[in-house]
Amino acid sequence: SRSTDTPARPGRRAAPGEVQLLIAVQFICTFCTALFAGAALYINVAEHPARMSFETSVAVKQWAPSYRRATWLQAPLALLGSAAGLAAWLLGASSVWLVAALLIGAVVPFTFIAIMRTNNKLLAPDRDLASPETRALLQTWGKLHAVRTGLSLVATVLCIWLLARA
Repeated sequence: SRSTDTPARPGRRAAPGEVQLLIAVQFICTFCTALFAGAALYINVAEHPARMSFETSVAVKQWAPSYRRATWLQAPLALLGSAAGLAAWLLGASSVWLVAALLIGAVVPFTFIAIMRTNNKLLAPDRDLASPETRALLQTWGKLHAVRTGLSLVATVLCIWLLARA
């Protein structure tokens, strides 16, 4: 059985360095996952609703640079958080660390599979920025982003729960 606080190696005790490494990757996973979730939640509850209060052409003009900047923050957090959670599991931590890693990691393929088409349409140079279709795309983007927020929040809760019981 895998433990949440020490590497599980049948027949031998964990070396101090292994325990320290496990603690470090659990912290990195939790930290990155929580930062991602906080940023994603902020986008869903504050930034996107505020942008949608403007006329469509203004909203989409604000969305484009915001999206590009957020990508450079959120993608590395998701990848690092996922890698750290996987490392924790591989070092002997509970399989729940693997679940958390898969949840935060899932935002990356979800972005490519479900959101990227909407992003590309919104960023198209020939897009009529004031059209009802553009507004509908922004609304769709907000709903799709909420999925990423949900995945990251569940992963964060799992990480914090695991650390609290360690």
